[in-house]
Amino acid sequence: MKPLEFFYRHSVFTRQEFLAEYLKGGDKSEYTANNVLAQHVASGRLLRVRRSLYTVVPPGLDPEKYSVDPYLLATKFADDAVVAYHAALQYYGKTYSIWHRFHYLIKGRGRPFRFRNSEFVAIQIPALLRVLSDAGGEIVEKPHLGGTVRVTTFERTMVDVLDQPELSGGWEEIWRSLEMVEFFDLDAVISYTLKLGSALTVARVGFYLEQHREQLMVEKRHLESLQAHRPKQPRYMGQKKKSGKFFSKWNLVVPEYILKRFWEEVL
Repeated sequence: MKPLEFFYRHSVFTRQEFLAEYLKGGDKSEYTANNVLAQHVASGRLLRVRRSLYTVVPPGLDPEKYSVDPYLLATKFADDAVVAYHAALQYYGKTYSIWHRFHYLIKGRGRPFRFRNSEFVAIQIPALLRVLSDAGGEIVEKPHLGGTVRVTTFERTMVDVLDQPELSGGWEEIWRSLEMVEFFDLDAVISYTLKLGSALTVARVGFYLEQHREQLMVEKRHLESLQAHRPKQPRYMGQKKKSGKFFSKWNLVVPEYILKRFWEEVL
């Protein structure tokens, strides 16, 4: 395949992806392929984001000022990288606040990486899910700006942000963002929640669903499926032990500012 043909079909790509196509037929060498990439970087057609990761720069645009899509980049940071948490909601256009920090899931470990005004942070997939062939499921691939983004579904994202609220801006941001989503497959939400094996997360998800029972068409069976796995002892909603109201149904102490939605008060 000719380089320009490859660039036309791949807006963001890794060196290995380019080699796999360019070396087909056996009449070219890896040395030549590396030279081709270097020449196109020098000409401004390609932008080298970091080692072995490139983006195609549209004709007429300055590589130094070209805004690279963060979701395409995050998907290419590892073979199994998945846009997740607040970044997943932001990809779907369902966040109250716009962030320039993008979390992505991988089975291994990764160091934070900054590119221009964006920061990319790798989060290791929970241990119980790492052993599963599908990493817990609820991951989809979406066509996006000439490439493909791997991202968690709405259902997995809901559970993930409630499981790790510190990665999603805290309770106000989570509540405001999730409430922008009109529909969840609740069977998928419950199935994924139970895979995490966290009683506290079960309680958080159950409480959230109960608080939005009418809007999300939550049925009694949904809540009962979760209630059977709630914590055996009372737990606080967050890591900080803030006083609040105790919900025996979930063995959960929920802060007053969530219950009374203090963020909606007009100052």
